[in-house]
Amino acid sequence: MTRRFLLDVMLGTLATYLRMCGYDTLYAQEEGLEADDAIRRRAASTDRTLLTRDRELAARTDDAILLTARDVDEQLTELHAHEIEIELSTHPERCSVCNGRVERIDPAQRPDHAPDSVSQIWQCEACDHHFWKGSHWERVRETIATIPVS
Repeated sequence: MTRRFLLDVMLGTLATYLRMCGYDTLYAQEEGLEADDAIRRRAASTDRTLLTRDRELAARTDDAILLTARDVDEQLTELHAHEIEIELSTHPERCSVCNGRVERIDPAQRPDHAPDSVSQIWQCEACDHHFWKGSHWERVRETIATIPVS
């Protein structure tokens, strides 16, 4: 996917979902960005589409997408209406914690906290967080499945 996003501080849960869908997604709070001008500059300098719930910020930012919903399922529906594909990747590509790239690891490197039933595990190249398709993956899949197809 080539589209890249910067999300304002009101959209933290959405950042996780977009990362799980494979999108390169920065979250303003994680980046230490609070001021609107700083957010706008970062979106422009990194060639990202700004997603925001702030009407004024959206109006002042080229190509920003204003989201009105508070709930993530409704926000995903709004993005779908903007022709942004919302679909879980077949395997994790981005770290939902830090946005880094993830790589599948050898089963011998399995972390102690991974369930024995899990055969495929990925690790973030940036923060070393481990991922597998468990209950969180299934909840996200179920949420995405509720998005109305137009």
